[in-house]
Amino acid sequence: MNWDDFRYFLAVARDGQMLSAAARLGISQSRLSRHIAALEEASGTRLFDRTTRGSTLTEDGAALFVTAERVEAEILAGAARIGGHDAVAGTVRIGAPDGFGSAFLAPRLGRFRSAYPDLRIQLVPVPRSFSLSEREADLAIMVGRPDKGRLRVRKLVPYSLGLYASRAYLDRAGLPTTPDDLRHHTRIGYVDDLVYTPELNYAREFHRDWQSDIAVATAIGQFAAVQAGAGIGICHDFMARGDADLVRLLPELEARRSYWLVWHENLRVARRVQAAADLLDTIVREERHLFAAD
Repeated sequence: MNWDDFRYFLAVARDGQMLSAAARLGISQSRLSRHIAALEEASGTRLFDRTTRGSTLTEDGAALFVTAERVEAEILAGAARIGGHDAVAGTVRIGAPDGFGSAFLAPRLGRFRSAYPDLRIQLVPVPRSFSLSEREADLAIMVGRPDKGRLRVRKLVPYSLGLYASRAYLDRAGLPTTPDDLRHHTRIGYVDDLVYTPELNYAREFHRDWQSDIAVATAIGQFAAVQAGAGIGICHDFMARGDADLVRLLPELEARRSYWLVWHENLRVARRVQAAADLLDTIVREERHLFAAD
């Protein structure tokens, strides 16, 4: 059997579609199909069920996937040993919640280039979960500790959220002095059915009957609405505390969560991933004071 066949098999299994897997590999779809067909012929079984919606592993394909991942991990480990541990090069894709990714990490990406000139960083700061098994990201920052999958997990930092409004809004609408006063104000929050993790359901920690009058699907969008004076919103303290025009309201009310740094078990020997994870951890520890309420 040809290892390239296994490599292409892993790409399709992780991506779930021939076309996108071929694009990611930089080859034609017909070439990819030939490799999969060759592997199926050599193994004497069908590995994928193909439909108009994509390619799904058969029972035999799922069993082979486990073995192929194990072989891949050994090959990566061998390459790391041969190549030495000082070479940090290649591409690392980091998936992150939009608040952390855009407001905190993006302005600090220059640190990675300074430390590792041959390392290319791709940051994907979007409000969604990332599939590490399908290689949507090499490193993921998650809200809450994941409990499924073959993952390496490291607690990155706890953080706090509070109620904020702009001075212009408070001049117009008045200052709430009790949680019940929030019922008489414009409240800004998430689009409920687009909340991608239960950890983000924190609005009722501020008021038991919270209902968002303005709903925005991203933390960055909510923050922009609060800054513009649209109403009162729940903002990350590390995003809001530097804005002199924002007022933190009802300081006895806050929500606390934690960011977790996660990567797939198979990447434990990838020097580029370990170097990026360690530097990210260092950057956060250096500015840990930003993440909790004063």
